[in-house]
Amino acid sequence: MGRNNLAGAWGEALAAEYLRKKHYKIVAAGYHCRFGEIDLIVQDRKFLVFVEVKLRKSAKFAQALEYVDRRKQDKIRITASMYLSQNPTALQPRFDVIEIYAPEGTVTKRPEIYHLEDAFQ
Repeated sequence: MGRNNLAGAWGEALAAEYLRKKHYKIVAAGYHCRFGEIDLIVQDRKFLVFVEVKLRKSAKFAQALEYVDRRKQDKIRITASMYLSQNPTALQPRFDVIEIYAPEGTVTKRPEIYHLEDAFQ
């Protein structure tokens, strides 16, 4: 596993723990199909949430959310549709982004985590 994959897995684990503490149930991690990948799929009472996790050292050049551009959003939407076709639910789908700022990478003691609910439609 390369350094970026390791950092990505670390970021996704941080995001999953953060969401668990907010009473979300983890449904899937690293779901992928031929159309793309979704970092985390979680649920609460009302929503089935498709979560894109963005790990950055800082917001100096751009906020992590800005890296989830229209093309990336479209890919996530199509992948979510594939997931929903295989796993029907009565829950309302929602797309969230979790930004994690870790200046020292995976050794950062207190990374900043921002949960952006309903980040795109």
